[in-house]
Amino acid sequence: MRILVVGAGAVGGYFGGRMALAGQDVTFLVREARANELAENGLVIKSPKGEARLSNVKTVLSARIDGPYDLVLLSCKAYDLEAAMDSFAPAVGPATTILPMLNGMRHLDVLGERFGKENILGGVCLIAATLDASKAIVQMTDMHAIVFGELDGAARPRGDAIAAALRTGGFDVDVTDAIVQQMWEKWVFLATLAGSTCLFRASVGAILGAPGGEAAMRALFDECAAVAASHGHAMRAPFEQRSRTMLFAPGSALTASMLRDIENGLRTEGDHVLGDLLARRKQDRAAGATPSMLELAYTHVKAYEARHAR
Repeated sequence: MRILVVGAGAVGGYFGGRMALAGQDVTFLVREARANELAENGLVIKSPKGEARLSNVKTVLSARIDGPYDLVLLSCKAYDLEAAMDSFAPAVGPATTILPMLNGMRHLDVLGERFGKENILGGVCLIAATLDASKAIVQMTDMHAIVFGELDGAARPRGDAIAAALRTGGFDVDVTDAIVQQMWEKWVFLATLAGSTCLFRASVGAILGAPGGEAAMRALFDECAAVAASHGHAMRAPFEQRSRTMLFAPGSALTASMLRDIENGLRTEGDHVLGDLLARRKQDRAAGATPSMLELAYTHVKAYEARHAR
């Protein structure tokens, strides 16, 4: 299987790198500067499972894509989606499958309009990773998984073929007939985590230890879950229990990557993770004009972005 990984950052670099190390035909679509870095230093993964280095990394610039790929693995930031689609468009043919691992749901519509809904899978990646100062990929926990499936829940041969290629990387892979449900569930969890840790500029444990912190987080989680339910994706009991265990663990150092983006003066995915969920809440007449923690969290992130832009 000919695989194109869009970008070689923390997520795409990790999963693509693991597959390339296992012998899969993986090419990274990158900009020239990143291509030069990878040519000079290789792709380095620092992980609880040990350090790995991929030398002779296969990279390609958008202008030099030489034809369709079988699989496009997409892990860009949401605000880069339009530019990313332009860059990998030459790699998409009639038989190409696109597996996005973005948060939220809006990207499915955008990708479907550009490349056809039949070519798009739903996907969720579970990993905590970042790039360090040397551009090495640092996996911060031992969790590394990709869950994907057809958007209509049907089983098709391409699912088995893609799963077989992904599994060579040694990370966990699951093909599901309920990927849309799982995407909504992750969205609820992430919006709660990002919204609260950004709003209060603190870890879960610090928020819970502050007066009113736990009540505020519970209100945000319940609000996000209500949006999902109003769109036909009520939280399943096992997921809700796991989420509450993680989100309300006393002393937890857990924060969202969006908070790290703010602390580092970077752009955020506030529109995609918080804004789109808020827009869907406003479509729900039952929500009415009740006080909205989600709206407060989104306003906070947008105020940061306005200041950052200046």
